[in-house]
Amino acid sequence: MKQEEKQISFGWAIIPLIIMIAAMSYTIVIVGGDPHIPLILGTVVAALIALKCGFSWGEIEGGLYKGIRLALPAIVIIIMVGIIIGAWIGGGIIATMVYYGLKLISPSLFLVSITVIAAIVALAIGSSWSTMGTIGVAGMGIGLSMGIPAPMIAGAIISGAYFGDKMSPLSDSTNLAAGVVGVDLFEHIKHMFFTTIPGLVIALVVYWFLGRQFSTISMEDGQISEIMTQLQANFVITPWLLLVPAIVILLVAKKVPALPALTVGVFLGLVSQVFVQGGQIGDAINTLQGGFSIVSGNEMIDSLFNRGGIDDMMYTVSLTIVAMTFGGVLENTGMLKSIVNQILKVAKTGKGLVSTAISTAFITNVTAAEQYISVVVPGRMYAQSFRDKKLHPKNLSRAVEDGGTLTSVFVPWNTCAIFIFATLAVHPLEYAPYAILNLVVPIISFIYAWTGFSITPLPPGGDVKVDQDDRKVI
Repeated sequence: MKQEEKQISFGWAIIPLIIMIAAMSYTIVIVGGDPHIPLILGTVVAALIALKCGFSWGEIEGGLYKGIRLALPAIVIIIMVGIIIGAWIGGGIIATMVYYGLKLISPSLFLVSITVIAAIVALAIGSSWSTMGTIGVAGMGIGLSMGIPAPMIAGAIISGAYFGDKMSPLSDSTNLAAGVVGVDLFEHIKHMFFTTIPGLVIALVVYWFLGRQFSTISMEDGQISEIMTQLQANFVITPWLLLVPAIVILLVAKKVPALPALTVGVFLGLVSQVFVQGGQIGDAINTLQGGFSIVSGNEMIDSLFNRGGIDDMMYTVSLTIVAMTFGGVLENTGMLKSIVNQILKVAKTGKGLVSTAISTAFITNVTAAEQYISVVVPGRMYAQSFRDKKLHPKNLSRAVEDGGTLTSVFVPWNTCAIFIFATLAVHPLEYAPYAILNLVVPIISFIYAWTGFSITPLPPGGDVKVDQDDRKVI
């Protein structure tokens, strides 16, 4: 029997997902454990069902490894971000950014400011992960020093980073959505203006209201003054160190790939630790592996700066691998397709189809645990259906971004949420209410789908031809 002839019914396909979510809820909410074992349990159940439905162990194992291979680029970035966090803390770069941030940014406007800064940086470099791993880490330090709750800070950073990533022509997820669906990249970005710009405006208004409660915090406040004094006592603070993140951002903006650009950042951080901070070369190298260590006597500084390095990211790497084994088995045995096909049956109209695409992208985030799959799977599966309903493909590319790219941060076992937890040290269930942009844009997208606003029909002639070289509708 050929693999493509084997089909797993919706009833069987949904069982691993139900068991995994039930086990995840019990483990995280009641026991207070980690999500690894529930994901492994889900993978085992999915494999057993696939065996029952006629798949060989070799086919199941192949799907499992395919899922892991898909996550390898993310794993490499996760490791590199761990190294750069260690290097920048050791080199005093993060301390310098925190110090000057405390001097320049008003507490009442901090949430608005960090959202805008993260948005500009992510727009320039096209990467939410790189933005959160650099500017985001410093932003957490500044906000915590001002007494702002960590979930609020993380939510603002995430909102800004994902706005910039989503609207940047340099973003891999944005290019992927346009390419998979077959629409011009800038047509896709312009169509996202309708949902993403209102989402950013709403987010900034909410952050302005939330920030008003911190207007009584004075920059001469004893806690803030103590933190700034401790930073000066433990690090050499100089504006010259701000050139390091500026150089990395410039390199990525000039379309230097993320890994080489981050490598330059690591090298500059290591050099800063040795020649600016006066550290030993051996200690600087060990910081890249085991992270930075400091005993300042200030609990907040110690918790912020005792981190980084490869070792600090191994929990994240292991969770990413486990999550992708689950998603790999579901996708490559056809279980995910079976679930999506069942959802597709409820889409009787064009409006219903757009809503279905948004929902499917989110469900794929839950089942496959990977943002890119949430873009690729609905983009592939609904392309013909959108043409049949006489809908322009840019409606689909926007739908998978609104429902997939943005919602990935809310699924604790998704690679994006895993990365954020490792980088910003805030759990997805804590920052979720404050990631305003990521919350409201899918809602806006649903409203547009139901009302028909900004839903673009196919041009006269009706058919869509895709230029495979330029990946655009012609």
